[in-house]
Amino acid sequence: MNIDHALIAFSALSQETRLSVFKLLIEYGKSGSPAGALSDQLDIPHNTLSFHLAHLTHAGLVTSRKQGRQMIYAANCDTVEGLIDYLKENCCIREDASSGCATDCKPKPKPMKRRRHDR
Repeated sequence: MNIDHALIAFSALSQETRLSVFKLLIEYGKSGSPAGALSDQLDIPHNTLSFHLAHLTHAGLVTSRKQGRQMIYAANCDTVEGLIDYLKENCCIREDASSGCATDCKPKPKPMKRRRHDR
């Protein structure tokens, strides 16, 4: 992730309704939720929710898919992880080596994808 993508994501999340929508979508995980259910749970009018979901989608924080006549929205966990890694990428680089680094703040290495023949 670069600074431009990070700024777009933070800008999208810096509004109260969008942050509430995003936090609720995180609870649903990859399965996501229909827009109507989000609207009902957050007591947000459908057109207002649609406006905010468009911002979150533009920022890459939310994905959508059509399921029958409904739109299902889900948090894009890859973007969230990328944003967190972006914030932590330089963790402790200026810290005195003798004081020890808070290793828990360093980005976790991405797990290697197993190749088909490795299984």
